[in-house]
Amino acid sequence: MVAPPDNDVLWARSLHYSHSGSPALTGVSLGVREGEILAVNGPRGSGKTTLLQCLSGQLVPDQGEVWFNSAPVHTMGPLLRERLRRDRFGWIDPEPRLVPELNAWENAALPLLLHGTSHRTAKKAAMEWLERLDIGMIARKRPAALLQSQRQRIAIARALVTTPSVLFADEPTAPLHRMDRTQVLRTLTTAARSHRITVVLATHDAEVATLADRTVSLLDGRRVASVPAAGVEGRAACSLSV
Repeated sequence: MVAPPDNDVLWARSLHYSHSGSPALTGVSLGVREGEILAVNGPRGSGKTTLLQCLSGQLVPDQGEVWFNSAPVHTMGPLLRERLRRDRFGWIDPEPRLVPELNAWENAALPLLLHGTSHRTAKKAAMEWLERLDIGMIARKRPAALLQSQRQRIAIARALVTTPSVLFADEPTAPLHRMDRTQVLRTLTTAARSHRITVVLATHDAEVATLADRTVSLLDGRRVASVPAAGVEGRAACSLSV
């Protein structure tokens, strides 16, 4: 087992994973630098979600290695991986998964409250993110009273409120209209850069991928290309294990 390069916050080598015998990843390798926004592009069913789940410790690969800094995620037990996801990672699903009994700011503040952060501090942090995402006015409303686009923005605020080391975003703008999608993505990427948050963004939308520093493409579970996003060719020389 070889340790990853020092300048990669995430590093994966020769990942293989199968769902009920059907290959989802076949020999995928990549490295992601601290503060980089990496888009994982490809059509539906190409293995994007499975890759993010392996990188974040939600799934253990059948073969291969996943490292976060100097820690081998692939050899961690379930409790250590859960702690890593709770303390260092953020996750955004394609569909918002909110607690129906909590209002908007409580949902956004939930990770902080579970960490023992004071009610006042957690609320302040949640409100700041809701304001950034232009939904501060619905802070006291519960999910059932909100539009799908508003619920998704709450989920994004919840993922960012702890300032995670790595944010995994699986088609985060899938339920949003075009105008909402552009605004939310710009907020997300601006926040990530200002806080040095590393982002791994799964998308099948080429327009979404242009906001990333670099794009890795998957097809049928295989790495098929690495294409620099528009205007960032100079930043695309990031380390990449193939």
